[in-house]
Amino acid sequence: MGTALVVVDVQKAFVADRDEGYPWANADAPQRIADLLAAFRAAGLAVVHVHHHGTDPADNFHPGNPLSVAMDEAAPLAGETLVIKHGSSAFIGTDLEAVLRGAGLDRLVLAGGAANYCVESTARMAGDLGFATTVVGDALINFQKTLRDGRVMPPGDVLAMTLANLDGEFARIATTTEVLAEVAA
Repeated sequence: MGTALVVVDVQKAFVADRDEGYPWANADAPQRIADLLAAFRAAGLAVVHVHHHGTDPADNFHPGNPLSVAMDEAAPLAGETLVIKHGSSAFIGTDLEAVLRGAGLDRLVLAGGAANYCVESTARMAGDLGFATTVVGDALINFQKTLRDGRVMPPGDVLAMTLANLDGEFARIATTTEVLAEVAA
């Protein structure tokens, strides 16, 4: 069986959010994602891109909005699979599972955003579907969250909780450096 890098929602809409005052926990996440893409491509391993397309025309992720396109660091290359989703999990309402199983891919490495939304729901479902899943913690985009009582959780705390929720139960948590070493081995 094989391994695929699954790049979730690495779209310019996240950059717009950051530039509007919502800092990321991992400022270098796009570069870490680019590093992963380069290594997987060089090793001839599968790369699958997942893009979110919102249904509201006012949404930055709506396909008619120029911010819905991939960040330059994560643009799909010819021949790489692109899956379009309209909800949080990349498995719901898409052919992602069929694409992966059809290609004999049973190990997934997830990177992208937002960590506590689409990456987390995709990782949970991947684990439930029996995929051996690794989430690359320093290659995730995420933002702060405002709690119901008005307190603001810093983006680093949101990321830490997201990774803690997934670790060991649904996925293995790794760093880009660890994954790059595994790809090179």
